[in-house]
Amino acid sequence: MSGTIDRISGPVVTAIGLTNAKMYDVVKVGRQGLIGEIIKLDAGMAIIQVYEDTTGLRPGEPVENTGNQLSVILGPGLLGSIFDGIQRPLDKIKEVSGDFIARGVNVDSLDRKKKWDFEAIAKKGKNVKGGEIIGEVEETSLIRHRVMVPPEVEGVIDKISDGSFTIEDTVAIIKTKDGNVEVKLAQRWPVRIARPVVSKLPPNIPLITGQRVLDTLFPVAKGGTAAVPGPFGSGKTVIQHQLAKWSDSEIVVYVGCGERGNEMTEILKTFPELKDPKSGKPIMDRTILIANTSNMPVAAREASIYTGITLAEYYRDMGYNVALMADSTSRWAEALREISGRLEEMPGEEGYPAYLGRKVAEFYERTGRVNVLSGSVGSVTAIGAVSPPGGDTSEPVSQNTLRVTRVFWALDASLANSRHFPSINWLNSYSLYIEDLRKWYEDNVNKEWSELYTKTMEILQKEAEINEIVQLVGYDALPEKEKMVLDIAKVIREDFLQQSAFDEVDTYSSMNKQYMMIKSIMLLYEKERDAVERGVSVDQMQGTSAKQKIARMKFTREEQIQKYFDDVKSAIDEIGKIQVQAK
Repeated sequence: MSGTIDRISGPVVTAIGLTNAKMYDVVKVGRQGLIGEIIKLDAGMAIIQVYEDTTGLRPGEPVENTGNQLSVILGPGLLGSIFDGIQRPLDKIKEVSGDFIARGVNVDSLDRKKKWDFEAIAKKGKNVKGGEIIGEVEETSLIRHRVMVPPEVEGVIDKISDGSFTIEDTVAIIKTKDGNVEVKLAQRWPVRIARPVVSKLPPNIPLITGQRVLDTLFPVAKGGTAAVPGPFGSGKTVIQHQLAKWSDSEIVVYVGCGERGNEMTEILKTFPELKDPKSGKPIMDRTILIANTSNMPVAAREASIYTGITLAEYYRDMGYNVALMADSTSRWAEALREISGRLEEMPGEEGYPAYLGRKVAEFYERTGRVNVLSGSVGSVTAIGAVSPPGGDTSEPVSQNTLRVTRVFWALDASLANSRHFPSINWLNSYSLYIEDLRKWYEDNVNKEWSELYTKTMEILQKEAEINEIVQLVGYDALPEKEKMVLDIAKVIREDFLQQSAFDEVDTYSSMNKQYMMIKSIMLLYEKERDAVERGVSVDQMQGTSAKQKIARMKFTREEQIQKYFDDVKSAIDEIGKIQVQAK
């Protein structure tokens, strides 16, 4: 099972003499036992990508094959943790090696000594199958960890009991046709293999984020996929923070893949301080952070995405709704490109490997709202940030991502520079879930929701067309009808789409509040349109209180919104009383 190093090229090491080597086997490279993974087998040679810095390695040093695939340990203790790309806890690494990750450091992913109070749900003699929940552990103040039968196991429970157990203690024994199987609190799973499900469900329930531009104009379904491309400084990280804090998912997995160290440090500092708005408890009680900065080994960056999606699938199998934030998949693709170059593979467009599209698709295909093995329903929603060089979304990573994701939130640096947040360009963005979610919105928010959405998008698109004319002839040359459209579009942009993440009221809008806000703007549109047809000028309507009230609506608390909405309607009705001025 052991061989020797024959050649070294950055993070890629060629070993000879490895008997019984298989693709994706984990190996220990060199005298320090650096962790690596076999990615290619060729004529008796094993090509290995090493997840640690290979400086100082020499040909002739030993390579040991563990015989196992790159796997993560799944069990209580995951929530609230901060891991690197291959599930090594950074706080434990710091205790061992200080502020910098030492090579060859080996620490347990989960605490093997901590005891958890296990409450059995299933009873002795019960027939159980893979994925079935047999007990629970209170993992954090927000989440109960559901202990499941390993997916491939089926049989009769021979022994199970309540008590305090470590993750390595046996909590149940299942008698199968091949013998007894011990079920522990933790189990292993290979990161490159999707966890099994019964069936996928249609994406007809939205992920409510509380961000008006997303929920109203460009919604993502639970179990859906979204791409957030944008240049540096356009607000990708702010949006992902808001989604992590406010979306109606129970679990958040945040993967910082190849981001700058200072940006990742900010996330690692701010997330533990955030409070869950619904419960007031720390948001880390339902969050897992995976940090792999740009100065960490490139191969571990490639693995971090798979580590994150596997942890997300595990909690999905318990019946939870999980939101996976990947920031950013461009850095992951760059890691693929570097390793591909080291392997001397034929490059594709812009040097990326020819299989980039397949890798991107394989990642996003592991999402979905599904019937899980336990009989309940869970979901993994993936929101991937893309960092195209110079904001050019025609480059390969953005294009391959857009082919497989169904929501495109186009961040715009010019909007961010003008302090318009979220800086999502409403003309370039789209959601292909609109039709799937239409019935949910009409049944759970209001029957006229679809009509309001259509009118809003028409006005914003009409504004863009009129602005082109304004550049040619000037604003004063426009007819009053088109001036009125520009007036209403400005209200939509500034009083509805613009939202402050730092205002305690405006940071989140319920679907009911969003409906009342956009309904108020459409009522204003209808009144102004009627007034213009009567001959009233747009200038005459500028002094009315209706617009001022609509502008303050975003800062109105949820419990007061119905009364405020009624006041706004009364103010809008006053526009109908404006008399036409004699010329």
